[in-house]
Order: sequence, then C-alpha cells, then structure tokens
Amino acid sequence: HATTHADPTYVVDDIVHYCVANMPGGVARTSTYALNNATLPHVVNLADKGWQQALRDDAHLANGLNVTHGKLTCAPVAQAQGLTSISIEDALEMGH
Repeated sequence: HATTHADPTYVVDDIVHYCVANMPGGVARTSTYALNNATLPHVVNLADKGWQQALRDDAHLANGLNVTHGKLTCAPVAQAQGLTSISIEDALEMGH
C-alpha cells in the first residue's frame, strides 16, 4: 500500500517497505534543481538542432518519441489500441 512522507514505511513478514509515491516532494527545491540539471541539456539540443536532428543525435531522446505527424512510434501503444506504428527512423524522415 502507498505510504506518505509523514509515515513512510510499513513492515510485512519482517520486510520493511517504503512506498512514498512522490519522493522528490520531500526535498522539493533540491529535486527541482536536479530535474533542471538533468533536462536542460536536452532542451538546449532541441532548441539548437530542432527536434528531428536532436533525436537523430541522441538515441535516448529518440526513445521518448511516441507520436509525430499523426503516426504512433511506440509499438506497444499501437498494439494495445489496435493501430499500426512506424519506426522512429521513418518518423524522423517525415516532413523532409
């Protein structure tokens, strides 16, 4: 079951469980700085290169692409909805 910052743990079968849903909320200012430091380089790349080139240059960023030009690029989502998907590579070539 979920726990809170005020009561973060519970024990079942001598195992301590920690299930706080929003752990960064306990240190909101620090976690905001951490999130900004982690995401700003991606934002700069997107701004400098445009989204297509930024995704071509960064496979991790490309893996975050789910939909473009009305096409799904996430196969599991497409399958769950009974739709088709296209590869990220094909999606990046659209509009050229």
